[in-house]
Amino acid sequence: MSDSAFFNRRDFLKSAALAGAAGATMAGFGSKAFAADFPEETLNVVTHAGPGGGTDITTRMMMLRARREFGQDLVVVNKRGGSGSAALMYTNSRPRDGYTFMTITQSHIFQIIQKKVPIKIEELVGLARATDDPTVLTVNSNSKLKTLDDVIAASKDKKGGLKWGTTFAGGADHVGIHNFCKAAGNIPYTIVPFKGGGDIVTNLVSGNIEVALLNYAEGESQYGSGEFRPIVSLSEEPIEALEGVKTARDAGVNALASTVRGFACLSGVPQDRVDALSNGLVKAMKHGVYQGYLASGGMPKSSVIGAEKWNAEIRRIYTESTTALTELGML
Repeated sequence: MSDSAFFNRRDFLKSAALAGAAGATMAGFGSKAFAADFPEETLNVVTHAGPGGGTDITTRMMMLRARREFGQDLVVVNKRGGSGSAALMYTNSRPRDGYTFMTITQSHIFQIIQKKVPIKIEELVGLARATDDPTVLTVNSNSKLKTLDDVIAASKDKKGGLKWGTTFAGGADHVGIHNFCKAAGNIPYTIVPFKGGGDIVTNLVSGNIEVALLNYAEGESQYGSGEFRPIVSLSEEPIEALEGVKTARDAGVNALASTVRGFACLSGVPQDRVDALSNGLVKAMKHGVYQGYLASGGMPKSSVIGAEKWNAEIRRIYTESTTALTELGML
């Protein structure tokens, strides 16, 4: 077993915090595996999250190995605001030469869907996916809901359906809930918005909400203590850490819902540079240290995919989310 297998999440957070400080000393570290003329200077990675957030940490974990792969330093450029719109606008203001790219989430795609930025989906060029953090349909262990059939039946029996916790109306969580309920037979549901995942966990513990879609890491402590009951995962494959928990698809409901993060630039970057960025990012994230980071959060090795598959997923998210937001009357 490699040393990376022994890292816990706290170790990785410490490593991520150190990554930024170490960056200035690591420029030119290692040898480039790409064309001699790119990159020749520091690469800027634009994020919409502040230091310590999930997107920021994912970015810094990628950078630990990417500096060696690219033979250049990478720096994080935090552009907070507008659920990704500030990051998109900053990137749009920079030369499209490959030296500036973004860490994106569903939120960035939503900004494009809702026309909050003057950027079209065709301009978003995926480089590599970094995380595929599937959600788990979760109830309090004291709940009478023990199976997916129980959840569906209770939703039909209760006026307005069950109360689901979500971060905010019209966000990725809301869309995930909507698509699941639609796939489960158009069962009714009521959303209860909260400020963040921590508040959802707290209110599921206290019984103020009846069900939630949680990322594994959000509910890990409660799954381990027995406070929460995972019903199904909305993932392509079962989550290894949740032994015996089926996927929604295996249980009869064709629904997926994950928190995805990945890297993208805007169209206009020369194709050879796009290829160099994609190849370098994938190599960096397939290294044992980054793979250990994924495992510490219950995310599969298959989280890391290259440009072709990542671009296809970006378009799928755009299409499905546009449909969902239209059905919700939010477009």
